[in-house]
Amino acid sequence: MGMNTSSDSALTTVDTALNLPGRRRGKVRDVYTLPADMMTDGGKGLDGAGALVLIASDRISAFDVVLPTPIPGKGRVLTSIASFWLRRIESQGICKTHLISTNDDLIPDSALTEITTRRHLSGRTTIGRLCKVIPVECVVRGYLEGSGLKDYQNTGSVCGVKLPSGLKQCDRLPEPIFTPATKADAGHDENIGFEQACEHVQDLGGQRLMRILQERSLEIYWRASGYALDHGIILADTKFEFGFPIDAQGNIIDDDPILIDEALTPDSSRFWPADSYEPGQAQPSFDKQFVREYLQSLVDSGTWDKTEPGPELPDTVVNGTLERYTQALTLLTGG
Repeated sequence: MGMNTSSDSALTTVDTALNLPGRRRGKVRDVYTLPADMMTDGGKGLDGAGALVLIASDRISAFDVVLPTPIPGKGRVLTSIASFWLRRIESQGICKTHLISTNDDLIPDSALTEITTRRHLSGRTTIGRLCKVIPVECVVRGYLEGSGLKDYQNTGSVCGVKLPSGLKQCDRLPEPIFTPATKADAGHDENIGFEQACEHVQDLGGQRLMRILQERSLEIYWRASGYALDHGIILADTKFEFGFPIDAQGNIIDDDPILIDEALTPDSSRFWPADSYEPGQAQPSFDKQFVREYLQSLVDSGTWDKTEPGPELPDTVVNGTLERYTQALTLLTGG
C-alpha cells in the first residue's frame, strides 16, 4: 500500500527501526530514547538527560486492536495537530509541555537504517523531554457520549460525578467534568473515581497532585474547546497525559507536572462538526469513529469479535478516515 513511493507526501510508514535505544511500540507511535550526546545539537538545554523520540506511524487502532490496514499520511496529520496544540498551550502559559521540536534533523544520520530513512521520519517526528509518566489518564468530558453515556444511563452519573436527569446522547454537559482513568499497556483503560486516582498516584503526590492535574486538564479543555468551536469543531471529550521531567539517571528534577505525549488529536479526542450538531443521536465526526462504525457493522453481522487479528479496511473507509483527519487539521490550523 504505497510503502516506498517516490513522493514523501505519499510515503506510508507502518513500522520503524532506528539505531536508537529503548524502542517501544505503541498502538500508533514508535518510541525511542535519544541520548543527549547523539543529538545533532549536543542535547542543548537538556543537561545530559537526552530526549524521547516519538514517531507517529500510519497504524490505526480501534477497540484496542491495531488494524492490519494503515491510513497513509495519518501520522503526519496527527503530528501537525498535536504540535499545534502543544505550542499553543505553552504560549498561552497554561502549562509546560514535553515538546522540544518536530525537526527530525536532531536525529543523527547514524540512527537511520535501510528500513527507516529520514523520509520515513519527515513530518511525523516529535522530540520530547524525558519524563516519569504519571500513571493516570486525565479525561475531560464536555458532552455525553461513549463510555460516559453508558455510565450515565446505568447510574445517572459519569465516573461518580452526578449529572442532571433527562440528558440525551451527545448533550452538552452543564460544565466539563474530569473523569480519570487508569493507563493500560494492553487492553482497555479503566474509568476510576477521583479518590481512586489519588490512591493510584499516592507515591507521587496523591490528592495534591490530582488536584493540579484536574485543574490543568479542565483549563486546557476550556481554552481548546473554545478555540475549536470558533473554528467549526466541537471538542466533545479528550484525554491528557502528564509527567515529571527527569535527569539522565531517571531522577525527577521538577515536581511541576508537564503535558506529555500527544494532545487534542482525533486519536485522543472526539471532534464533531459544529454545523451539524444535533443532540439525541450519534454525531458525524472528524475522528476514528468512522472506522469504529464500520467495524461495529462487522461485529453486528458476526464476522468479527473485536479480537486480534483485526479485519482489513476497505478503501472507502481508509480514504474517508484520512479525509476527516485532514479536514480537522485544516479547520484548526488553516493547513
